[in-house]
Amino acid sequence: MKKLKLGIPKGSLEKATLELFARSGWKISLNSRSYFPEIDDEHIECHICRAQEMSRYVENGTLDAGLTGKDWILENGSQITVVDDLVYSKVSNRPTRWVLAVPVNSPIKKLEDLAGKKVATELVNFTKRYFAERDIPVQVEFSWGATEAKVVSGLADAIVEVTETGSTIKAHGLHIIHEFMQSNTQLIANNESWQDEWKRGKIQQIALLLKGALRAYKMVGLKMNVPEEKLEVVIALLPSLNAPTIAHLYQSQWYSVETVVEEKTVRDLIPKLLRAGAEGIIEYSLNKVI
Repeated sequence: MKKLKLGIPKGSLEKATLELFARSGWKISLNSRSYFPEIDDEHIECHICRAQEMSRYVENGTLDAGLTGKDWILENGSQITVVDDLVYSKVSNRPTRWVLAVPVNSPIKKLEDLAGKKVATELVNFTKRYFAERDIPVQVEFSWGATEAKVVSGLADAIVEVTETGSTIKAHGLHIIHEFMQSNTQLIANNESWQDEWKRGKIQQIALLLKGALRAYKMVGLKMNVPEEKLEVVIALLPSLNAPTIAHLYQSQWYSVETVVEEKTVRDLIPKLLRAGAEGIIEYSLNKVI
């Protein structure tokens, strides 16, 4: 039986990834003592590894495909196939940012001020290349964690760190003076595996459903009853992926109207629909929008 070897990222993305797969139709069960999660698909074999290492295992063929950050692909310089961008994270379903931060009272205000200084980061290779391309001589040291503390305690002059909201950086008395890049999760494939028709089809199936689940995070369904004389007014209020679905109710002059809208619009939209004549409005969550 053919199987696709799929890498699941361990660490900060782990929970969000398992939840995304669940919404997409795959249940993955992870035992804390095992690096081989169980999945309810006989054609997929799951492996778990750190996102920092994922692209290397995909590149050398240990894995056919996996999920990791764009940042770690760049850090490792991996030659792989990027199948799709999947913007989700442990906090806020938006890209993360790699930034340069210094103490609030630091004389360092721009990149050039770091010439001859020390920078601590987990993203060593990318940071070295970034400064070298700009002819700024800096000493880049690997940080095993608690990177913000390095600059606070004087072990480094600046840090290159990943953030979503910037709140942790601010809480340590630091401020951001430069943004290096935005990063998001990507579904990647081994180049040879991507050329295999069966494996490529399986990877594309995963990409399609993961993207559908991500799209559904921000969407909801709305269903309501509308009298015939109010129908055009109500329809004009409805944003929709396409035209709303309309069905005539049995032996009446009423219609059932159903549509999909962005969740953020609902709090303003429902009062308008009620004033326009809609009744029995139901809001429901979605698993996938494809």
